[in-house]
Amino acid sequence: MAAPASLKDLTIENITENVHAINSQCSSLRLKYIMERTVTHLHDLARETRLTTDEWMTAIQFLTQVGQISSDVRQEFILLSDVLGLSLLVDSIDHPKPKGSTEGTVLGPFHTHEAEDSSAGSLISHDPDGEPLLVLCTLKDTNGRPIPGAKVDVWETDSKGFYDVQHEDRSGPDGRAILTSDEDGRFWFRAIVPVPYPIPHDGPVGKLLEVLNRHPYRPGHMHFMFKKDGYDPLITQDDPYESTDAVFGVKDSLVVPIKKVEDEELADKYGVKLGSALITYDFVLVQDEAAALLRRKKAEEAMAGMGRKFRFIDNLPVPDVD
Repeated sequence: MAAPASLKDLTIENITENVHAINSQCSSLRLKYIMERTVTHLHDLARETRLTTDEWMTAIQFLTQVGQISSDVRQEFILLSDVLGLSLLVDSIDHPKPKGSTEGTVLGPFHTHEAEDSSAGSLISHDPDGEPLLVLCTLKDTNGRPIPGAKVDVWETDSKGFYDVQHEDRSGPDGRAILTSDEDGRFWFRAIVPVPYPIPHDGPVGKLLEVLNRHPYRPGHMHFMFKKDGYDPLITQDDPYESTDAVFGVKDSLVVPIKKVEDEELADKYGVKLGSALITYDFVLVQDEAAALLRRKKAEEAMAGMGRKFRFIDNLPVPDVD
């Protein structure tokens, strides 16, 4: 990088270099690199679009509103990240998946730490208006071996498309539970059929979608998060909004059909009625070491594609400056 111009003579052309020079005093190489790229892209955005003061202030006010509406049960910044596709992008970069493993997707803004440990077969939703659903799953590694003892955090909406935390009069968690896979890697529970629903669109993110002429809907889905490795696979169902999920969370491998319990023996075994809705899914998780190696490989390929010299600190890339 060329020597920065004097801070007393700042121009459109040299302001970026001057900011980099000031930030270069940061002792964290990783933070310094992230800030260098952030400032570069923000300044380039302003220069390329010829950003006006009014537009800049509108953006400032928008972000202020995003912060003001956020709370312990509503994270508008995560919602903003979701609708911009950033959440899925970060998850895909940080949790690359080898072929044959279950893909991850967005966490969403309504995960909580209130879910209670539940036994196999538990009813996780007590919504009387929901269509009963039996969920049968297995959990294996990439070699086909069952993964016992994994904590499986599950959550879904009610039949009206609302998560429990969206109800002010709720008495406790509902539509969510933490299960444990058995010695054969199996876990199962009873829930309700997921329904399509709009993400919260009464705030600044909803107004942004409206201005962009985008709908706020998500397909019916159920969240699964596995404690052992932190991946967040998502099961979705056939839905009119399937290909235009407002938060870009749909992946083909995670779309599953809803079947029916048609076998009396199966119905008796799991204590459900014939004709009940049924979802089955086989999750395949990646070992931490394998995931780390793949993450490093993908990072090296990306850095090489940028044509810049890099080195790694704590398996994270930073510029290799002589």
